[in-house]
Amino acid sequence: MGKQEQAEFLIEAMPYIKKYFNKVLVVKYGGNAMTDENLKSSVMRDLVVLNLLGIKVVLVHGGGPEISETIKKMGKETKFIDGLRYTDKETAEIVRMVLAGKVNKSLTDLIERHGGKAVGICGQDGHIMKCEMQDEKLGYVGKITEINTGLIDDLLNLGYVPVISTVGYDDEGNVYNVNADTAAAAIAGALNAENLILMTDICGLLEDKDDPSSLIKKVYVSDIPALVKQGIISGGMIPKIECAKEAIRRGVKKAVIIDGRVCHSILIEILSDEGSGTMFV
Repeated sequence: MGKQEQAEFLIEAMPYIKKYFNKVLVVKYGGNAMTDENLKSSVMRDLVVLNLLGIKVVLVHGGGPEISETIKKMGKETKFIDGLRYTDKETAEIVRMVLAGKVNKSLTDLIERHGGKAVGICGQDGHIMKCEMQDEKLGYVGKITEINTGLIDDLLNLGYVPVISTVGYDDEGNVYNVNADTAAAAIAGALNAENLILMTDICGLLEDKDDPSSLIKKVYVSDIPALVKQGIISGGMIPKIECAKEAIRRGVKKAVIIDGRVCHSILIEILSDEGSGTMFV
């Protein structure tokens, strides 16, 4: 990019910088964008840029592949029921160890190494994410009953990026494994976020799942049932879109599903006319 194009990009980005200045942006991060080290580095750098522009960035992350790998190394078997990991007490402890420890701290460190300020926390810290059992047959898979944003607000006001792993608590001291999309939607709603970005392994919602050029750029929440009926929203996309819908219902201005495999997809979404992925309003 030449100097002229750089200047033009900044001019194009100006209304968006103004729109998002001092507003909350929640990013849910997981999937392939998390397993590729170069992409991971690029995503964290993008978050630092947005933070330096005065946007209050909150990063919510999962870490399914890392959890499965650790469980396997420990000689335990991973059991899935209806696409959700069965979580007994021992598995819940492993989830906390991997998510709140290894994954969380590596992301926090990466943001710091790119010149940002980050603090890694989990849903148990500051009693952010109170849970109960979603379904007894799933074990300690958490259904969120309460979000307390006090600690998140404090960190944002001090200029930090809170990096949140989705481990929940209850008053009896139990540990819960919480779906990261669900947690991100609940946190975004509680923070009255301007935007929730769900990073996935596809480019957004496609009219024809085999044709990337059939991307649907904008979806009204009221249109979702018809799209499910037509089969356009199906399979693994259903829970993601339910989370986008839930975020809007909780007061988030918009939710966007973007392709985490594309370099700088967050910056393109936030700072340009074209945006990227599918926006839900």
